[in-house]
Order: sequence, then C-alpha cells, then structure tokens
Amino acid sequence: MDTDIRVAIIIGSTRRGRFGPTVADWFTRVARAHGGLEVDVVDLAEAGLPEVLDDTGDAAVRALASRLADADAFVVVTPEYNRGYPAPLKTAIDWFVDEWKAKPVAFVSYGGVSGGLRAVEQLRQVFTELHATTVRDTVSFHTCWNRFDDAGEPVDRAGTEAAAKSLLDQLVWWGRALRDARTARPYTA
Repeated sequence: MDTDIRVAIIIGSTRRGRFGPTVADWFTRVARAHGGLEVDVVDLAEAGLPEVLDDTGDAAVRALASRLADADAFVVVTPEYNRGYPAPLKTAIDWFVDEWKAKPVAFVSYGGVSGGLRAVEQLRQVFTELHATTVRDTVSFHTCWNRFDDAGEPVDRAGTEAAAKSLLDQLVWWGRALRDARTARPYTA
C-alpha cells in the first residue's frame, strides 16, 4: 500500500499561555507540505478528557479513541515541565491501549536548555510499554521562545525543516511498514 498514512499530531500541553500551538502549527504546515500524510491535529486542551480513568464510556474519550484508532502514526508535540512531560499528556496516553499498538510515534519537543528532550526520553519508555514503536529522530527547540519569529516560523528555518523532513521520512516508512504488517497479520499483545 503506497497510500498516505494518517498521522495524528498531538499537542501535549494544556497550560494557559502555552507555546505548544506555535510549535504544532509550524510542524503541521511542514507535515502537510511533506506529502504522504493525511494530518489530524489533536489539541488536548480541546479534547475534554476526564482526569479520572474509569470505564464510564465518556463521550470525549470515545471521540478521541476513534481519532487515535484511525491514525497510522503519531507525532507528539510536547514541552518539558520539571524534567518531565505534562500530566494531561500522560492522562491522554493512559486512557487508551489498543489505539497505540504497533504504530510509530515521533516527537517534536520544546523547552528551556534541554529543549524537551528529557520529556521525550520518558515518553519513549511509556510508548514502548504500550507496544508502540518510537521514531529515532526528533525535532527539538531549545529555549524555544527565542527560536520562532513573530510570524510563528523558526528562526533557523533550513535546519528545523531538515530535521522535520528526516523525522517525517522515518515516520512515513514506519507508518506504512506497520500498517501493512497489521493488515497482513493483526498484532496481538
């Protein structure tokens, strides 16, 4: 199958005044221009997921479950808060199990001096536990508020677009390979 892969770009921060939409908007534009992708942006600030995990069948949970299940791959746009990733992102991850299985997950991170890379390292462990495959290359913005201009474009456009292209090339490869494998032989774990 050489059809486009469906990728859900997940904005992991829900804080008021957050920088995540700036990073996610830029990355979404790059992903749409890349080709080979059908993009769905999932903003956790708008998802309305309950904080308490239960089996009540909440409408917001069902709606997001459908979007994640339809995705062939994911890109998590995450900040680093206190050497970790945001609690609402962990809640969103934990609400679902089968939706992540045998699918690739890539990361675009931002933050202070570490650029969110400590959050990404923790997220790699979490997604491995959920039987997802994490893409090796990341896009990371160190001292992110100095890395974008007033129009929401990276100051180092060539460097960031090259990093994004590498990430997206890998994501498309993994997305197609794992989709084909799931189609030929459903993943059971």
